[in-house]
Amino acid sequence: MTVATLTDVPGAVVDDRGLRHVGSPVAEQRRLASGAALAPLGDRRVISVGGEDRRSWLDSLSSQALTHLAPGVSTEMLILDPQGRVEHAASVVDDGETAWLIVDATDVEALAGWLTRMRFRLRVEVKDRSDELFVVGGTHDAVSALSAVAPVWVDPWPDVSPGGWAYARVEPHPGADRDWAEAIVDADEFGRVIDAAARGEVALAGLDAVEALRVAAWRPRVGVDADERLLPHEVDWLRTAVHLSKGCYRGQETVAKVHNLGHPPRRVVALQLDGSDNVLPQRGDEVRAGDAVIGAITSVAVHHEEGPIALALIKRNAPEGVPLVVDTADGPLAAAQETVVPADAGATASIPRLPRLGRRRAAE
Repeated sequence: MTVATLTDVPGAVVDDRGLRHVGSPVAEQRRLASGAALAPLGDRRVISVGGEDRRSWLDSLSSQALTHLAPGVSTEMLILDPQGRVEHAASVVDDGETAWLIVDATDVEALAGWLTRMRFRLRVEVKDRSDELFVVGGTHDAVSALSAVAPVWVDPWPDVSPGGWAYARVEPHPGADRDWAEAIVDADEFGRVIDAAARGEVALAGLDAVEALRVAAWRPRVGVDADERLLPHEVDWLRTAVHLSKGCYRGQETVAKVHNLGHPPRRVVALQLDGSDNVLPQRGDEVRAGDAVIGAITSVAVHHEEGPIALALIKRNAPEGVPLVVDTADGPLAAAQETVVPADAGATASIPRLPRLGRRRAAE
């Protein structure tokens, strides 16, 4: 029996990341959002963590409270450096015996290696399952119909997880209606899906459609929206990936200080791009307010309802609400901004003001 590959799917455009689209990225978004299509996530990989100590161990290393994570409950975690900057991110679901981590393909080797080095004498076993397991995305109902090796991971975004905090003040949140889940499947099940798609029995959507729905939902992603300086506060990641009252972990001091006493130095904004010239910026293109460079593009997409959109990281004190310009290789591109993380985000602690000594004496 010959097993089909992604290139056998009619209209498939495949690159080193996986299936980009099957001929119509905009139509694929609609099918994906409605549950009528599945997305093979070739840019995702799987790490399994087994052993009795796995949850408390991951809890001690990450930003998320995982010690008492119940089987089947979906969450996400960040690994921070000592200065609180994001180094790794993972979607997490536990089945009662194993914690399953879904991570970016570009980060799996580094994260699996780091976790392995941090085992010490604890009862944990870390495995990079990239060669044997695959990730398929779509609506919860769509991916739940697959024969998965682990509980389906349901994206908690944009709901505020226990111990989390929301900076974005827009109601309803643009991601509120996004129904997104990811299933971990073995090679046989993945092959069955691709075979069915090659015969026209299953509709597929590519990574371009997946990214467009993510960007429209203001959903951060470590392999795209994070640079070497990113603090979770800057992209509203305290919402789902950080537990503010859990025990000590690397980077916690910075997380607490910025949230309670300070402000994130940068903040993410959503951009509506001028689509009249069919020009799209690239990641890293500079964003200007007038003549001043205030930040750079992180993610770009063409959405089936909103048209060309982007996320950008800009300076905290950059003016809100003013028109912006993106400097692309084809020239300047007009952009309208919408605030995601406001300039006054953080500084949540209520610090009592003590009366000055002179005033106290006068009162006496």
